Amino acid sequence: MNKSKKKWRSFQEFLYILPFIILVLVFSYYPLYGWVYAFFDYKPPKPLSKELFVGLKWFKSMVENPVKVKQLLGVLRNTFAISGISLLFSWFPMIFAVFLNEIKCVPFKKFVQTVTTIPNFISWVLVYSIAYSVLSSTGVVNTILTNLGVIDKPILFLQSAEHVYFKQWLWLTWKNAGWAAIMYIAAITGIDEELMEAARVDGANRMQIIRHITIPSILPTYFVIVMLNLANFLTNGMEQFYVFANSFNKEYIQVLDLYVYNLAMGSGGYSLSVAISILKTLVSVVLLTATNKFSKLVRGEGFI
Repeated sequence: MNKSKKKWRSFQEFLYILPFIILVLVFSYYPLYGWVYAFFDYKPPKPLSKELFVGLKWFKSMVENPVKVKQLLGVLRNTFAISGISLLFSWFPMIFAVFLNEIKCVPFKKFVQTVTTIPNFISWVLVYSIAYSVLSSTGVVNTILTNLGVIDKPILFLQSAEHVYFKQWLWLTWKNAGWAAIMYIAAITGIDEELMEAARVDGANRMQIIRHITIPSILPTYFVIVMLNLANFLTNGMEQFYVFANSFNKEYIQVLDLYVYNLAMGSGGYSLSVAISILKTLVSVVLLTATNKFSKLVRGEGFI
């Protein structure tokens, strides 16, 4: 292949990825222009050009105002607790994928995989609707328990401040476990079948094959996902906690993303919410860099 043909082929390959580059620029980089609001005393609907430039005022207020400091500490406690639980049980989708792969009945295997993957495509609003229908004071569970005489009054599953972190992790796991397992199933299919056959010839049973071949083979995938989760430790998402939040559990369910949203939409603190988002982004970049360096030290290669 001559030089001109190589250049033309390279240009064609660039055109393939150009739409994705444009999407990233539009939806990931262009919004960074909004960071400028953190340096103004912005109050809509006036244009930014007519607002007062205040420099680092909103960044300083996060550490100088006792009320805001107390709020941020509570929000960070919730964020760290929920992210910590998710990180602690991050092995669950991997184990689920391993045992799903061991199902020999193909129709049943496809059924289980489909049923556990579908919740990922359901919005959090619908998830809460399901939760309300099942677990509210007039829901299915309380109705059945009351009719059976097990309880005298309804159990407030959703209107309770107890075990909020763990309950939110359960909903998140129910929604995302099947989808997260797909990556591990793909990694399992890439395992050399000759290793499996050699182990069977040597007399290894299914659990021994899982322990000594399957799990070690997919651990690199698991480590990469864990490190990416570490880099996004401060990002829990907002939708889940927004729909499940109420006056009873607000103290424990308000994570950083939800706090920023409530600060901007509820209190009108647009500039302060942007300042918090900037700090969160900078911390996430530092965590991403640190975990990538840690990956290079431990695994000999990074993930970015």
